[in-house]
Amino acid sequence: MASSYFAPAWAVAWRYLHNLYTKPAVLIPGLIFPLFFLAAFAGGLSSIGDAPGFDYYDFTAFQFCFILIQASALAGVFVGFSIAADFEQGMGRRLMLATTHRSAIVVGYAIGAALRLGLVWVIITVVSLLAGMEVHGSGLNIVGIYSLAVLANIAALFFSAGVALRFRSLQAGPLMQMPVFIILFLAPVYVPQKLLSGWIEPAASVNPVTASLNAARSLMAGEPSGVLLAYGVALGLIALMGIWAIRGLRSAETAG
Repeated sequence: MASSYFAPAWAVAWRYLHNLYTKPAVLIPGLIFPLFFLAAFAGGLSSIGDAPGFDYYDFTAFQFCFILIQASALAGVFVGFSIAADFEQGMGRRLMLATTHRSAIVVGYAIGAALRLGLVWVIITVVSLLAGMEVHGSGLNIVGIYSLAVLANIAALFFSAGVALRFRSLQAGPLMQMPVFIILFLAPVYVPQKLLSGWIEPAASVNPVTASLNAARSLMAGEPSGVLLAYGVALGLIALMGIWAIRGLRSAETAG
């Protein structure tokens, strides 16, 4: 039973990764964006680390945690683009005809998204370390940071998959990307949450990304706090977005 379910899932994942790594035009943007933000935030805005009340030990490490979660989430969004393109070109319907377990299609894309993260993480981490990032967390703390990034990837993928499966067209690309960008940048991106003021402060307080970001930064500093809350919020968001994706799949089934 398990083999009949995961065989098509692995086939979808392999196809996605094969298309990704054989088409530089598809692969490169997902690598360029995080490096651009890393240079702009950790480099161009490094003087923010000297602001009164900014007590985090290293500004590059502070920004690295955001860039890692952001890049992981955007990798999930880019998979949504691939789903939309497959359905627009007719491949999505073929995939649905090829398996009786339609949810295996979404699982396959999720596996592909998770495997895609490897290259993105290596590049971001190496560049950050070369830029002088200091790591105070233990090995277990670092595993926790990357685990939170995986959860961000899955949540963003399920959201974008739900949109892609409903519209089945690349014209829905902005509907996948913009909400994720907005929610990411309504988190405490440049300064710790306690330094936020104005309307951004209450927005960040209810933003699910804030919990993951604060926990990741505490793990990087070797002083874990709010980690269980971050995992709980992330898993709850994944469950919600998973329902959204499955209902999108049913919409695609109904459309034929």
